[in-house]
Amino acid sequence: MEEMFKTLPQHTSSWLKGKQTLYKYQDVWNHEKFHAGGILARQSFKARSNDVFLCSYPKSGTTWLKALAYAIVTRKKFDASTSPLLTTMPHNCIPTLDKEIEQIIEKHPNTSRFAPIATHLPYNSLPESIRASNCKIVYVYRNVKDVIVSYYHFMREIYKLPMEDAPFEEAFDEFCQGFSVYGPYWDHILGYSKASLERPETTLFLKYEDMQKDPISNVKRLAEFIGYPFTAQEAKEGVIESIIKMCSFENLSNLEVNKTGLGEGSIVPENRFYFRKGKVGDWENYFTDEMIEKIDKLIDEKLSSTGLALK
Repeated sequence: MEEMFKTLPQHTSSWLKGKQTLYKYQDVWNHEKFHAGGILARQSFKARSNDVFLCSYPKSGTTWLKALAYAIVTRKKFDASTSPLLTTMPHNCIPTLDKEIEQIIEKHPNTSRFAPIATHLPYNSLPESIRASNCKIVYVYRNVKDVIVSYYHFMREIYKLPMEDAPFEEAFDEFCQGFSVYGPYWDHILGYSKASLERPETTLFLKYEDMQKDPISNVKRLAEFIGYPFTAQEAKEGVIESIIKMCSFENLSNLEVNKTGLGEGSIVPENRFYFRKGKVGDWENYFTDEMIEKIDKLIDEKLSSTGLALK
């Protein structure tokens, strides 16, 4: 595999001061490590019909979706005062297919009922068994402008670059050209959108902004779709609201594990990097009129067929 990577197209990021090199494999740009994990997953992972996969492009609401799904699935075992989410990073509660494939393969056959699995892999890069089975896919998406800003700060923090040394304008241009992990962004959303049109019964699209506006309805949709619907008694007892409060940005970002904890088995050294603002519309503090015009034009050109509200 190492020899193969030497033959692939490479891109070294300018705004990250040459600290990140991406490789293009099967039309996807990514770190060598993540490409390798995806290849191993495609070679060895066998999905079951009752599996659930939490899919997303990076910085689109993955951490929140993981927390909500975990709280929903484990609510009979833990309540808001005993949940592992209070002491464990959400990314360590739900494994990621292309980063922890060996552990997943070891545990997967022995799980009587599904435990959700997450991934940033594009749809066409998923193992064939996932795409061919009736397992469920939940895809969370977000206004691309906020995705770009969140991605910018996330990568800048990882490589310990102050804002004055990492121009946002350069990060924006690279993103628009497709040079981002699991990118291009456009292809990522388009792949899952096409799949949802072809098999709507197996794919649920959740919009980050809608989840913030109406968390109750969207959490109920999520629970029902993955096979853990809330009962009328649970709704009456406030279980849904309790889960939403526990998984909120305000709560998770203030937990000690997410403020001071160190990343486990990841290129991300500190858990706090996953909790910056979580707000809608922060892009307005970064985008010039020219940037807005450019990104809106790209969205219209590449993603108008999806019908998703991405601007």
